[in-house]
Amino acid sequence: MKGYRKYFLNKLAWFLVTFVFAFVLNFILPRLMPGDPVAAIVSKLAQGQSNTAGIQKIYEQYANAFGTNKPMLQQFVIYVTNILHGNFGTSFSQYPRPVSDILGSAIWWTICLQFPAIIVGWILGNILGAMAAYLKGGFDKIIMPISIFVSNLPAFGMAVILLVVFAVDLKWFPTSGGYAFDMIPKFSLAFVLSVIQHYQLPFWSIVLIAIGGQAIGMRSMSIYELNADYVKYSRFLGIPDRKIIGYVFRNAMLPQITGLALSIGTMVGGALVAEIIFSYPGLGQTLLNGVMGQDYPLISASTLIVTMMVLIANFIIEILYGFIDPRIKAAQSD
Repeated sequence: MKGYRKYFLNKLAWFLVTFVFAFVLNFILPRLMPGDPVAAIVSKLAQGQSNTAGIQKIYEQYANAFGTNKPMLQQFVIYVTNILHGNFGTSFSQYPRPVSDILGSAIWWTICLQFPAIIVGWILGNILGAMAAYLKGGFDKIIMPISIFVSNLPAFGMAVILLVVFAVDLKWFPTSGGYAFDMIPKFSLAFVLSVIQHYQLPFWSIVLIAIGGQAIGMRSMSIYELNADYVKYSRFLGIPDRKIIGYVFRNAMLPQITGLALSIGTMVGGALVAEIIFSYPGLGQTLLNGVMGQDYPLISASTLIVTMMVLIANFIIEILYGFIDPRIKAAQSD
């Protein structure tokens, strides 16, 4: 227990250090982008006006409201204070809508799309990879080429293929959106069916990409474990093959669990491609709109969520490793 406590405190310290650096960069990098977002807002409001002094007055009011005319250090202090109070600020590109409102309406679309797709792809990929390693023969010769092809296919390529084949040519599914454009979001059978129909192509475009990579990784790790000395020795002792295989795949799963944690942590980044191709109303599309509109508060809030998800996912998986793999606790105790 003492060794595990040391392991836990070490991982917690690295988590906090990484978070501080990521938090600072999350604030600074969007503000290094060229252009002036306040000027873009004022230009929209001042269309048709010829009074230069009035336009300048409007600009100063908005610059003061957003705090862009303050020194960078002062802006950072205000940013930290607002974050601690759960206030992400007001969107530049969708003024005067609060950033928290924009993210709140988008994040559930992303989670409901990405999380099930990642889990399904991870499970199917690992099952196929384990079967390919254990059964070998024709099954392996079929699974491996398909897995390599699919895993090397870019995410936008898979999305475009599904879009062209199943939406444009066969017309089985709609081409874009999260639901029919003529519908108002409400809990009704028609709306739910529309959401499910629009959900299929983005969902399977993510699942198919995930299956290929997971199958290759699981197959490689399983083959390595199947040829390990402890497997040969166990078979020599007459231990049932079913019991040996259980330990083999348990050890082979460790890197795959890390991959799962990283996939969950970075699912917003993965959402970007699928959501752009299919115009899905999630967080990835929201982040892209923020970048295109030089929306500092929206970019910072979106990337902060991504950062926290990645760090927390990594931290949790490191802690779970200590329970799953006894070698880690043994190393810390020495």
